[in-house]
Amino acid sequence: MTSTTYSCTPSKTDTQRHHVPFIFGEALSCTFGSQFAVNQVDFEIEKGQITAIIGESGSGKSSLLKLIYGLLEPAHGEVRFRGWRVPTRQDKLIPGHDDMKLVSQGFDDLNTYAKVWDNIASQLSNTNLTLKTSRTQAVLQQLRIDQLSEKRVADLSGGEKQRVAISRALINDPEVLLMDEPFNQVDAAFRDQLQQDIREIVEKTGLTVILVSHDPAEVLAMADKLIVMRKGKIVDQGRPTDLYYRPDTAYTARLLAKSNVLTSTEAEKLGIDSEQRVIVHQEHIQAVPSQDGAYWIKDVRFRGFYNEIIAGDQDLTIHFIAYPVGKFQKGDRIALRITDFHPLPK
Repeated sequence: MTSTTYSCTPSKTDTQRHHVPFIFGEALSCTFGSQFAVNQVDFEIEKGQITAIIGESGSGKSSLLKLIYGLLEPAHGEVRFRGWRVPTRQDKLIPGHDDMKLVSQGFDDLNTYAKVWDNIASQLSNTNLTLKTSRTQAVLQQLRIDQLSEKRVADLSGGEKQRVAISRALINDPEVLLMDEPFNQVDAAFRDQLQQDIREIVEKTGLTVILVSHDPAEVLAMADKLIVMRKGKIVDQGRPTDLYYRPDTAYTARLLAKSNVLTSTEAEKLGIDSEQRVIVHQEHIQAVPSQDGAYWIKDVRFRGFYNEIIAGDQDLTIHFIAYPVGKFQKGDRIALRITDFHPLPK
């Protein structure tokens, strides 16, 4: 694969860095009209890892992805790939970095009425037909869709179309694969398998993957790093386990774990001594039936193999997990015990 560079000077801070990240952004902003889609963010993405950009709807996730690819023009700041500024629409007639491929939500690049094989093979030249055939077959097998090669894209399910779109993006061995909500149209039964396949491709080839997701449950198990966005800003970034157990913000705690965020007064009622807010994950709350218990069950929500319990008193409401199902009923008096908590930075 030939890497394309552009006549853009290295970042001013490059000389101060002992290690220049594979991709990074500095003071990056993007506006739509008078509104900030991305507002003064800094981030780093390492080679050969899966980075997931997560956040609620409208948080700026997709805009950041398009800035990384060069589809959007920054209002301020820049994105750098291997130390060189990523070209934008002002630099290229056809936007998008040559060493990156973007898979959009709508499968816009797919030829709906062409066969799967033709959609993928068409990305390769005809100068070496033997190589073209073998490479196409290898990518089809890699994404587990070789049995679909003679089907029209129009006849495929959403999940199958997603695999075709990824195969089409990977056929020319890009260094970076960007995906916007890649699991939106994939049935839950097949989502785990697709995630495992992407993880396996990354481990075997060293591909760098950057994806956007509104559902953290989709990416907690597959991502090496999370970038959490809210209202155009990055509010947290780090390894999934670190952000799950030790988030910097209440927003991250609720997004990743549906965690209880308690004031110091509420925490004190549960035996936690803290001068700042604390988070308590649902799995870190133990409840036992007690006629003299200070709290009662306000609601019981069936979640499959467990129930989500809403409990508390007149001034406190807290959520926790209970199993087996049926252990608690609405109105039961209980006593609560906290097994772990995390103070939030002031």
